[in-house]
Amino acid sequence: MIKVATVFSGIGAPEEALKQLNIDFDIVFACDNGEREIEKTYEEILEETKEMTSDERVSFVNGLYKLTNKENFVKKSYFANNKISNDKWYEDVRFIDGKKYKNSIDLLIGGSPCQSFSTFGKKKGFEDTRGTLFFHYANLIKEIRPSVFIYENVVGLKTHNGGNIWKRIQEVFDELEYNVFDFELNAKDYGLPQLRNRVFVVGFKNEMNVDKFDEPEKVELKKFATDYLSNKVDLKYYMGKKGFEWVTTPEKHQSRSRVNRDIIGCQTANQQFNWIGDFRIESPTDEMRNNEKIHIGLYDGKESVARKLTPEECLKLMGFENFHIVVDDKNAYRQSGNSIAVPVLKALLKNVVKIIEDYNERND
Repeated sequence: MIKVATVFSGIGAPEEALKQLNIDFDIVFACDNGEREIEKTYEEILEETKEMTSDERVSFVNGLYKLTNKENFVKKSYFANNKISNDKWYEDVRFIDGKKYKNSIDLLIGGSPCQSFSTFGKKKGFEDTRGTLFFHYANLIKEIRPSVFIYENVVGLKTHNGGNIWKRIQEVFDELEYNVFDFELNAKDYGLPQLRNRVFVVGFKNEMNVDKFDEPEKVELKKFATDYLSNKVDLKYYMGKKGFEWVTTPEKHQSRSRVNRDIIGCQTANQQFNWIGDFRIESPTDEMRNNEKIHIGLYDGKESVARKLTPEECLKLMGFENFHIVVDDKNAYRQSGNSIAVPVLKALLKNVVKIIEDYNERND
């Protein structure tokens, strides 16, 4: 049984990958604030709760999020698709007491939002990350000492600020006493028809003696976007005149829209809104001809209609199987676009879990 914890957990891509690999695992904890913000700063909360225990502080922070009167839609989706109790869920990564979990977690996974790097200073190493969400992730590694950590982010992280931020991130991981390996992995190279290139950092604690860890072997792409499309789509996803003209006119969308691609572009949080992202052009049915909200225009000289991808299709194109959608379309699109491509995680975790299991067996 693999003990797993995730932060910036989203809808649970690592958990989905482990399920698809038929690997037994237990969720120690998960954490995501659902893109909600509280008014008090980190420093203000620390000052107000300095006499509290870590558990009391977590309860205090949960209360602050409750006062926003905004639902955590990410949590709602995560709970609908994963076996977890409320006491294992954190609203805010900044207030997790990692010392509670020291040496009890096999695998810690997370990828802090890119925005957290805008506050990096000019120092080096661990101190240079204080105040960023990346620091809180790194500090959890330091406190928990998981056997393995996996960190995911956009590839632009490596070149941002002249590469200085990436250099400092590497220094931080080195200070944590882990053997660290990093790769740039694209979803299209792991069986998923999506151009989604991401940085993955895998760290094994030094005592595991993992001196070599290779990039997962690439696989031939055998399925394309059409293989993930639904046979029947609700008419609400079909576009009116302005939408049709936008996605079919390059002068208007200026490459912000893509139609009928075999390999879709990278899904994003704001996909399908303002007609940005991947769309489908289809032949109109009689039902569509009788719907005044749906525009029938010409595309490549043929009568056509345009539609959005559905949330179900977007999730399938991220590698999720039988995902239970319990939120509205806006949130479902965001959650899919913010997730990690499941097949890439499967390729990584297949090798990582084997090393963890071998290490655990040697130390039983």
